[in-house]
Amino acid sequence: MKETKVFRQGAISFALIADIIQKHSTKKDIGAHSIFLGQVRNDKINEKEVSAIEYTTYDEMAEEKFYEIRENVFVKYSLTCLHIYHSLGRVNTGEISLFVFVSSKHRKDAIEACSYIVERIKEEVPIWGKEIFADETFVWKKA
Repeated sequence: MKETKVFRQGAISFALIADIIQKHSTKKDIGAHSIFLGQVRNDKINEKEVSAIEYTTYDEMAEEKFYEIRENVFVKYSLTCLHIYHSLGRVNTGEISLFVFVSSKHRKDAIEACSYIVERIKEEVPIWGKEIFADETFVWKKA
């Protein structure tokens, strides 16, 4: 299976998302797609509103974990295709920081695999987010 780079600098663009969806319209053996879009929200922490998150990681370790998750999900579910992209660097509120796109012949595999992938990413991949407030102060959290 081809190993692909997951991380993108900044927000995941809607152009990338649309392009990936469009390219799958020619694949006639696919019956279902499941998509997860993780968006940065403007949480309030100690009376301050989050304006962005700056994502960091141990790149090689994280890419290896993403590859392991990808390999495992193809064994566990009957999938046709899988794409995972995660942001690094600053992502403003309202922008997309995680894009998971799963394709399968049947909806159950696509939906369950997408959920499984997102949960494993949150639990296992070493990604941290620094929540940045409008006044540029910040607080660290596990992404």
